Amino acid sequence: MDIILSNVDGTPIYEQIARQIKAKIVGGELQPGEALPSMRLLAKDLRISVITTKRAYEELEREGFIISQTGRGSFVAPVGVELLREEQLRRVEAYLEEAAKAAHLGNLEKDEFLEIAAAVFEEGI
Repeated sequence: MDIILSNVDGTPIYEQIARQIKAKIVGGELQPGEALPSMRLLAKDLRISVITTKRAYEELEREGFIISQTGRGSFVAPVGVELLREEQLRRVEAYLEEAAKAAHLGNLEKDEFLEIAAAVFEEGI
């Protein structure tokens, strides 16, 4: 599994792992029922502690993205449409917060910001 970790990011490594696995699930790269690498194998591949991968998997399980079965491993959960939508809404909100910060730094008016956002939205379709 391709997971890229950054020491410069400032985000804890377990969060980087969980975020990237969530993105793969939401994006359809990982399908419901698909097995994830074992915590030990992922830790070895990423050259990190098993405790870190365990924490990432625990977070994913708590949020309903994966199911862990003792002795069998961890699998992508049958994710509901509402959970996927909520995750997408959170991602969009985070991007909009960053865009709004940039707009404030650039002294843009609300109308200018909304006009840019509408244009970008229309181009993305």
